Amino acid sequence: MAITIESMAAARKRGEGVGPCAVKARYRRSIAKIEVEFDNGVTLAVPIALIQGLDGASDAELKMIEISPAGWGLHFPKLDVDLYAPALFDGIYGSQVWMKHLASRAGSVKSDAKAASSRENGKKGGRPRKVRPDHEQP
Repeated sequence: MAITIESMAAARKRGEGVGPCAVKARYRRSIAKIEVEFDNGVTLAVPIALIQGLDGASDAELKMIEISPAGWGLHFPKLDVDLYAPALFDGIYGSQVWMKHLASRAGSVKSDAKAASSRENGKKGGRPRKVRPDHEQP
């Protein structure tokens, strides 16, 4: 099938309304975030540490960002890392394995507030025991 002006126009028409497209992207070293501006006027700033493949990269590696022609992809050529731009709206910053890793890190955060809460719950008798239904009793 030959690519014609008409087929390109039809493809563009089909792509309208599919989702937000990235129009600008840049690395903000001062806040350690990637900022992505979308065609709907929204600008997202995502911390580097959350994005799979970007944590630990140098400023020079993060500074070069290419946007795909359709605006759905962000490519970091010096790192060979690709992101699906619309997924950033859903808080998806990498593969399922990466997202599980982020979630496990978030759950293991230690803080004074968490420790104080645990102590208070302990004074109340701790976490309630699970009650098994009668048909599961030994």
